[in-house]
Amino acid sequence: MSKSREAKAAKIRQLIETEGDAVNTSTRGFNEGRYEAVQSLDDYEGLKADARAIKEDAIERLPDLLDQLRETIEANGGTMYIAEDAADANRYVREVCEDNDAERVVKSKSMTSEEIEVNDELQSADIDVVETDLGEWVLQVADEAPSHIVAPAIHKSREAIADLFNETFEPEEPLETAEELTMFAREHLGELIEGADVGMTGANFITADTGTMALVTSEGNARKTAVVPDTHVAVAGVEKVIPSVEDLQPFIELIGKSGTGQNITSYISLLTPPVESPTVDFSDPDTPITEGETDREFHLVLIDNGRLAMRDDDQLRETLYCIRCSACSNVCANFQHVGGHAFGGETYSGGIGTGWEAGVEGLDSAAEFNDLCTGCSRCTTACPVNIDIPWINTVVRDRVNHGEVSEVDWLVEGLTPDEEPGGVSLQKRFFGNFETAAKVGSAFAPVSNWVAQSSVSRNLMERTLGIDARRELPAFQRETLKDWFDARDSRVQNPTRTAVLYPDVYTNHVQVERGKAAVRALEALGVDVVVPDVRSSGRAPLSQGMIATAEDHAHDVYAGLAEYIDEGRDIVVIEPSDLAMFDSEYEKFLSEKSFERLSEQSFEVMEYVYGLLENGADADALAQTQSEKVAYHSHCQQRTLGLEGHTEAVLAELGYDVATSDVECCGMAGSFGYKSEYYELSMDVGSDLKRQFQTDETHDRTVVASGTSCLEQLDSLLRRPTQHPVELIAPGR
Repeated sequence: MSKSREAKAAKIRQLIETEGDAVNTSTRGFNEGRYEAVQSLDDYEGLKADARAIKEDAIERLPDLLDQLRETIEANGGTMYIAEDAADANRYVREVCEDNDAERVVKSKSMTSEEIEVNDELQSADIDVVETDLGEWVLQVADEAPSHIVAPAIHKSREAIADLFNETFEPEEPLETAEELTMFAREHLGELIEGADVGMTGANFITADTGTMALVTSEGNARKTAVVPDTHVAVAGVEKVIPSVEDLQPFIELIGKSGTGQNITSYISLLTPPVESPTVDFSDPDTPITEGETDREFHLVLIDNGRLAMRDDDQLRETLYCIRCSACSNVCANFQHVGGHAFGGETYSGGIGTGWEAGVEGLDSAAEFNDLCTGCSRCTTACPVNIDIPWINTVVRDRVNHGEVSEVDWLVEGLTPDEEPGGVSLQKRFFGNFETAAKVGSAFAPVSNWVAQSSVSRNLMERTLGIDARRELPAFQRETLKDWFDARDSRVQNPTRTAVLYPDVYTNHVQVERGKAAVRALEALGVDVVVPDVRSSGRAPLSQGMIATAEDHAHDVYAGLAEYIDEGRDIVVIEPSDLAMFDSEYEKFLSEKSFERLSEQSFEVMEYVYGLLENGADADALAQTQSEKVAYHSHCQQRTLGLEGHTEAVLAELGYDVATSDVECCGMAGSFGYKSEYYELSMDVGSDLKRQFQTDETHDRTVVASGTSCLEQLDSLLRRPTQHPVELIAPGR
């Protein structure tokens, strides 16, 4: 294993052990809360569409909106400054503080201020900076970086915070409970806010028409920070500008529900700072509000720092639609187990973090954690503005692959020659072209399997390809599904439907029995089936960031299937990730007409069986049971496509007693679970599923799963036979 892989594996292992439990508990709680909260909305998808439309429009018209906002802010008596980069923003903020002879600045939580590292700038000028958000203050005291964009101290337990406070502040009575810790922080920070000279906030949204800032917080510190000091500086990215106050409505509805599962965030502050508003004087407790003339100042510092370049980048532009709710982090199984200190860069973390880091910090920062996104697509349905986060991450991965990371950084990491700048690593080339390996493996099976499993081969693969020696390898079959099908002399007489069974790589070369079962099941239901000789979908190269290769696959697949679509045949797919390619990613690769033809004609195999049964096919032709007990796990992308219910319905109709897993990710994620740097994380994520399938209710059930990765992981976790649902229902099993 290369030094970089060893270092990455060690870091992940450490974070699993030290922070994993705390992060997992909180993020899963937030995510489950989101599921419950959005159910209260009459039209959740409609709100998301409205929010996205507003952001699309705002980013499209951003230069004009910035001009309008400047006029509005100045008319209100404030000052607006657009900073080119972090250094420019910090200079401006420091000068504002120095002009006001500021000795202390109090801040409310702001990821943008983290991005520009304004605290360091002010402290270098001998200005005391105090974070007033509880989580941010905990981290300031601990001298640590945030692990989550909404809950920065999510990785710290109550006990750890109590130890930190007791050691640092030495209170008369040791602090223990959450209430004691909170009250101590409230009193301590309240005094610091009262004596502050400048207050600094971020802004979740800024309206161009009125200059109104929306601060969405869980604590009351932000509004105190904004109004108690005589000078208020708001720091935000230029992307936070939206056209009007009316446009705030869908975001206010969505941001709390999406981020923390709250129906509405604790504090929604709409501030339109007029400089004539009265100031506060705590030296006179009887009349703290001053009268007459005031010296209040307001400065809005909007930061570019790469954002306008992102606006002009067709692939990264969507990142600017982000409202920083953290839903993509909370729903991500990998993030749930390691948090932002592994799944993050210099500032931003989680699913959307790759796009932000690439845009504002550079590809070298994004490259550090980009591969932790497995492309499962769960974040796309969680995102309140429908950002295609997996695609952004794939684009960044593709750019990293092409050597746009600085050579110095790579050399410092001690990478092996195959990982040097200027091309795709040997590991990614292998997994991205797995179809070739599968063809060779089948051609020489079973000898190829014996050779691959030898200790010499396993050690060599771990050193050169980063394939973890602890992971069991697939066993290639000499007779492929295509070979088997072509050797048959069977055709359905008077078929009710005609279909193509798409032979994905694993079904064709490894899991051949599930392919045979699918053919038998479809034929039993009156479907005339063909198995074509067609290329793999391109999912494998796409997962490695090899976009051009994936696009080549897409065109070849469509060319190979077009004649069958012309004949009116349905396309039936066993592997959900391949169906997701046809139904989603191919939109980026094919013409609109070609994409629509393929997408509309493609079905997951159990979805297709469900449709046949609903339209009159004879269920008695399939394998029946007398309440055979089944433990079922649905593939990530099958859930994203909304298809898991079809499998449950078919199994129930045929008499199976189905217990469906509510664990959303098995942890395998295709090639991810094979890679030595991620093997332990893969197994840690899978431990949730293992526990669920070893309960008294499930331990003796037949285990079925819809995806190749899920089946492989379950085989490793449970050490008992697993199979695809279609193998259960096919006649003759």
